Amino acid sequence: MNHRRSMRATALAVSAAIALTLTGCASQGPTSEGQEPYTLSFSYAAAEDSPEGVGATKLKELLEERTEGRISVEIYPNGSLYSQNDQMQALQSNSVQMIAASGANFTTIAPSLQILSLPFLFDSPDDVPTVIARDTAVGASIYENEDLAEKSVKVLSIWSAGMKHLGDNKEIRTPDDMEGRSYRVQSSDILVSQFDAWGAKPTVMSFSEVFTGLQQGLIDGQENTYPNMYGQSMHTVQTHITESSHGLLDMIVAVNLGFYESLPDDLRSALDETLEEVAEFNYVETAKTEEAARQAILDAGTTEIVKLTADERQQWIDAVVPDVWVEFEDVLGAELVQELLDAR
Repeated sequence: MNHRRSMRATALAVSAAIALTLTGCASQGPTSEGQEPYTLSFSYAAAEDSPEGVGATKLKELLEERTEGRISVEIYPNGSLYSQNDQMQALQSNSVQMIAASGANFTTIAPSLQILSLPFLFDSPDDVPTVIARDTAVGASIYENEDLAEKSVKVLSIWSAGMKHLGDNKEIRTPDDMEGRSYRVQSSDILVSQFDAWGAKPTVMSFSEVFTGLQQGLIDGQENTYPNMYGQSMHTVQTHITESSHGLLDMIVAVNLGFYESLPDDLRSALDETLEEVAEFNYVETAKTEEAARQAILDAGTTEIVKLTADERQQWIDAVVPDVWVEFEDVLGAELVQELLDAR
């Protein structure tokens, strides 16, 4: 294991050196108008047709047009440039300039970003833009995060990859039905506590391992969005999906702080404004993608979608709110947690 870590660290260091060399070459090759071009490499772990993939493509289209090619966006989907586990370190070293990743992936360097993992923080997808706006308590804790700044990372936008539901090989209607069953979760203390509270056995596992885990019976279930379940063919190896909408699969779009600050004011403004427009585009497109994936799963005929009654859904809520929220007030901030509870 130490040998693997050493090899991975060496690979990242070499990548960083190459990135710096290429940056140096770019600065020596100005555009025909005498303006220095910039290359923005954008890495994410999901597929090209995922919400983050669609957003990345839209960003490339708009930003290159608005800057007349002064910023060139190179897109690397499916973890093709850096794996989900490696891209955070790559971002900090400026080996890649931008990533889109769930807030759970940022918690090793900024634990308070787990706030987006709180169960039932959003009643519906329509609440997301309002709750996470820059001028809200939640938004400020993310966009102005000092822990990230110390690691040369800055959040520029928050996208939605859809609401999460529960997949299993049996019908799950209440937390009692989940008792003792193994569920894959991302590496997040809040998610672990959430599934503990529901009586399940949370199992931290990478996204790429979930299909095999379900297929081989290493796990009984998982939480994810319809697009991710369909895109990874999870619906072919699980018989039921409980439509719980218990949490948001957020996609935090972050940039290397040094790269961001190196941009001229006009290009920095163009990047900010374009990402704001892409975020609005993302919410609309994600809703379409969710519905299309849901219908595709139904059409496949392999998986039953379980719709909860209001009373059944309330049982899920009561098992984690406020207990799981309050459990993490030392990490998230007691005042922020209380403000969110008061607003319910």
